[in-house]
Amino acid sequence: MKNKTFMLFLSAIIFVLSTVAAQSEAGAIFLLISPGARAGGMGEAQVAVANDAYASYWNPAGLGFLKGSELALMHVNWLPNLADDLYYEFIAYRKHIPYLGTLGGHIIYLNLGEQNRTGELAEDLGTFTTYMLAFAVSYSSLLSSNSSLGLNAKISYQHLAEIGTGSERGKGTSTDIGFDIGYMRKGLFTPRLDLGITVTNIGPKVAFIDVAQADPQPTNFTIGFQYRLVDSPYNRLSLVYDVDKMLVASYPDMDWDGDGFVGRYDKDGHSSKDSEYNRNGQRETAHTDPIYLAIFTSWVDDWLLGGDVDIAPSGPDSDGKIGGWEWTEDKDGDGIVDPATELKPTPEGIAYGDDGYGIYNQYGQIEVGTGDERTIMNEFDKLVHNIGVEYWYANNFALRFGYYYDKTGKIGNFTLGFGLRFAGYGFDFGYIAGKPEDALSNTMRFSMNMEF
Repeated sequence: MKNKTFMLFLSAIIFVLSTVAAQSEAGAIFLLISPGARAGGMGEAQVAVANDAYASYWNPAGLGFLKGSELALMHVNWLPNLADDLYYEFIAYRKHIPYLGTLGGHIIYLNLGEQNRTGELAEDLGTFTTYMLAFAVSYSSLLSSNSSLGLNAKISYQHLAEIGTGSERGKGTSTDIGFDIGYMRKGLFTPRLDLGITVTNIGPKVAFIDVAQADPQPTNFTIGFQYRLVDSPYNRLSLVYDVDKMLVASYPDMDWDGDGFVGRYDKDGHSSKDSEYNRNGQRETAHTDPIYLAIFTSWVDDWLLGGDVDIAPSGPDSDGKIGGWEWTEDKDGDGIVDPATELKPTPEGIAYGDDGYGIYNQYGQIEVGTGDERTIMNEFDKLVHNIGVEYWYANNFALRFGYYYDKTGKIGNFTLGFGLRFAGYGFDFGYIAGKPEDALSNTMRFSMNMEF
């Protein structure tokens, strides 16, 4: 994957990683790339299953039910439709300690290839390699014979580049800490139904060169269910369902107090044209909530919080005003506003909120009333759904099918896979089937595990 400029490379990285979860407002989202070919064949539904070494990633609480020791490995050529030198490696280990619980952990390595660096005058400055690493230590213990709690402590490192681009100072690297917590309950209401709940990637914001532009970690809430439709010694058939919710509250430029402008006050409520707050001390320019707020506000940030959106480009081209332009007439009869010939500013004397105030910005986009158009469906649309089916014959051979659906990210992929187990050794294969233009389509996962 060779890029002509560092800025083009950064754009590619944003695309590659946002493909994972369609959440570009979060940082370190490589942590959401799911390991394990078994999970890959089941639509990535695994939180209520988590009964092998991969549980340290999917749900550390699952480790509490496991005895003995296990080593697991996975290799993936990541996003093969985009480039041929992206790959993802995962290694996990777990060990049960009598009277203490189960210890485990995993290592993630994502290689994003070698890039060409050029200067502002297109001079060749050599090459650099981009990669990301994460280390996690897990602990799980039974709360009762059918429930357990698990914890992960982890550190992640992102190496985009050794230096910034242009006049930027510092390095394009970041080192961050995070935590996961998981719960598992077997036999919920019926012996055939299991429940899993996790909150992952809890931690401070991720910053590279500019701390002021730090992004929140991809804190993710998942609840999952596994129901065993058939559970006999030689035949087992399970239906698995997970639903994910990103606990990141992100807001565009919005008019929170309904005065028709974004910002124009400082934190203390004093008028200041270029400031980011309203008279009530609320920040109205684009921002994200800290994690201690986002755990709650992320459930309603696209529905109840904020107001009309200032869609006009940010920076010097933005006037910070909501609307203020009106459509004169459809001169060409195409039903589309032409900013050059069919828009004019709202006449003097007509204020925001008055009849006749223009609902468009200077680019022909509707801004007035955009806050009222948001509904609870905006929140439901952000959920990611994972559905999987797994069939085992005699604990030796497995067939798997699944479906991964992310409406916001416009991802809807079918998955399939199989698994083999013999004498403590296991091999799994998972495949993502999608449209040719989808970056994740044709991705194959291979993983192995060894119990001892």
